Formats: sequence, structure tokens, C-alpha cells
Amino acid sequence: MIKKLRYQFIAIAMCSMAAVLFLLIGGINVANYVNINRTADLRLDLLSENGGRFDGGMPPKPNTSFDRDRRRDRFAEMSAETPFETRFFTVVLKPDGTVMSVNTGQIAAVSTADASKYASALWEDGKEDGYIGFYKYRAIPVSGTLGEDNIMYIFLDCQRDLISFRSFLLISVAASLLGMLLVFLLVMYFSKRLVKPVAESYEKQKRFITDASHELKTPLTIIDANTEVLEMTTGENEWTVSIHNQIKRLSSLTQKLVFLSRMDEGNAETLTMLDFSLSDAVVETAKPFEAVAATQGKDLSLNITPNLSYCGDEASIRQLVSLLLDNAVKYSTDKGSIRLTLQANGKNKVLTVWNTAQGLTLGRQDVLFDRFYRPDASRNSATGGFGIGLSVVQAIVNAHKGKITAKSEDGESILFTVVL
Repeated sequence: MIKKLRYQFIAIAMCSMAAVLFLLIGGINVANYVNINRTADLRLDLLSENGGRFDGGMPPKPNTSFDRDRRRDRFAEMSAETPFETRFFTVVLKPDGTVMSVNTGQIAAVSTADASKYASALWEDGKEDGYIGFYKYRAIPVSGTLGEDNIMYIFLDCQRDLISFRSFLLISVAASLLGMLLVFLLVMYFSKRLVKPVAESYEKQKRFITDASHELKTPLTIIDANTEVLEMTTGENEWTVSIHNQIKRLSSLTQKLVFLSRMDEGNAETLTMLDFSLSDAVVETAKPFEAVAATQGKDLSLNITPNLSYCGDEASIRQLVSLLLDNAVKYSTDKGSIRLTLQANGKNKVLTVWNTAQGLTLGRQDVLFDRFYRPDASRNSATGGFGIGLSVVQAIVNAHKGKITAKSEDGESILFTVVL
């Protein structure tokens, strides 16, 4: 169990770090890409307002002071060097798509033929804004010499910015993965040292439970034998009967504690997983409880689908059924009802135990599986319960990779559902 908790801690730590890095690195790269697009759009805005050219690196002079202030804020990042740093080309098309003119004077990487192909392809697709390769383009209307409405495509070279963005993206992702690897190694190392005292303490506790259980067997056996001798000499009386009953309770408790101690460590080797008739095992285990329930004026009904097989530890499954029925008979209401069903649900086998009860809270009753949980101490004392039987049931179900739930629909009955 300690090893499982350690691995869960490592998984949570790494998932948390991965989430933080994803948000951090992702946010930085998204902001970087948005800034590249914003800068490119500003330059396209300036080129669009100037008809596809730079006039001294600044936008046209405004007519009013309001326009002047607005433009100053809008193009605050522009400088006198902007026209010389910006690489672009333009293509003017007639309304029918014929190329009228091409201007590649501000770029050396694109020929007139390539520029014409770019513009013609975009015109055929009806696109007016976006990227084509490393070039961000925009289509604007322009008037021809004869007053016709022509289209100008302005292509802005963003290759340097995009390559820089991609390089930073790859470097940041690689650095994040490397950082996660280093953190994983550190967490693996320090988590082992961190849980070592807990593991040692837990091992001592488990050993104490096992040793104490074995040490108790001898005095319990001697007390039981001495009591039998007393009964032979003085006869059976209420005191000797009480001693025998308490010895049985303590013996049962020690056996369950040892079983839980083994299950906590996931000792699957203690269970023998073989194919067996689940239906027969449940019937044989449940039948004796019919007489027990009848003597208490309670009704126990069985609805078991025949010929169901299962691969598991038969002894543990029988113990599971016995504990559930014992719990139902003990804690069901006077003259109450108990129902046990077993059926197949696809590949799963579903075992349910329902019984009448009193004073239950509506909804899930998972607290019943807590060890030594006793909702009514006086009643538990009367029935001889320790509050550990359902914990053993849960341990058996977990050892078989199954699931168990307890639920009360009306507060006057409870349903235990085991899915194997």
C-alpha cells in the first residue's frame, strides 16, 4: 500500500507540473504569436492606407487633431526605419482576375512570376486575408485609370518572425520536457526517502498485528481448554458459556485482522485464483443462513442464476457471502426481510444483498466499510459485532479487482452491491 501511495504521489506531482508548464509555456507562445500577428497587421494597415507603399515610413497626415492623436497611438511602434526593415510585394488584379501590375521592388526572394501566381491563386479561392507560406497577405480595393474597381494584394514577408516563433516554441517544449524528466527523477528519489519512515512504521504495525494475533492464539487456546476442564468438574454454567463465546469472538477478530493486514499489502499470492462454480458456492454458503434467519423470525429469499462460473479465490468469495449475510441477519429489523441475488451482467457477476434496517441516512453508506465503525455501539455489543466484517468484505472485493457499494434508498433498507 505504501508503494501504491508513493506512485500516486509521483503521478499527482508530475501531472500538476505538466499542467503548470502547459499553461505557462502555452501562454507565452500564444502571446508571442499574437504579437507577431499584431505587428504584421499594423504594417499591413500602414501599407493599405498608403496604397501599397511607404511614404517616409509614416501614415498620411491627418486632417484633424483627433485623427492625429489616434494615429499616433495606433502606429506608436513604427519608426523611420520601418520602411527599410519591411519586406513586401504587391500585385494588382483586374475585376476578372487578370494581373495588371506587380511590384517586387521591396523584396528579393520573390520573382514577378511567383508573385502573380500567389495573387491569382488567392483570387480564385476568394481569400482576402491570411497566410500563404511565410507571407501574410491582405486584399484591398483600388481604382484603375478608367475608374474600374481593381484588387490589390499586399504580401508582407513574416519569415524571420515566424521562424523565430517556431524556434522558440520548439526550444520551450524541449526545455519543458527536459525539466519534467529532471523533476521526475528528483521526485522519485526524494519520495522514496520521504515515505521510508512511514513504510517502516507501517511494516512495524503490520508485524505487530500478525505477531499479536499469533501470541493471542496460545492463551486463548489454554483458556478454552481450562474452561472445558471446569465444565467437566463443576458442570456448564452461564460463566463458562460466556467465556467460550468471548474466545470465539477474539479468535474471529484476530483472524480478520491478520487477513486485512495481508490484503493491505496486496498479497495476491495468498489467494488461489481458479475457475469455480460461483452459483454453487453462493448457494452452499447462503443455505445455512435460511435456518438462522427463520429462528429469528426473519425471511431470507435467494435468487441465484445457475451455472455461473468465476475465476477467483473460492474460499474468499464464500467468506464474502457469509459476512454479508451474517451482517444482514444481525442488523435487519425484527421480522424483517433479506434478499440475496446473483446474476450476470455482461462479463461481470453482480451479487446483491438487501435487508430492512432502521435509522439509515439516505444515499451512499460508504462509511460502513470503515474499520471498527459502529453506528450503534449498544446494538453492536448485543449482536457481538466488532465493525470489521464489512472491511474484510471490501478487502476481498478489492483483491478480486471488483467494486462494492452500499446504498439506502429510503432510510429503512440497505442494498450492498458487489460487482466482480
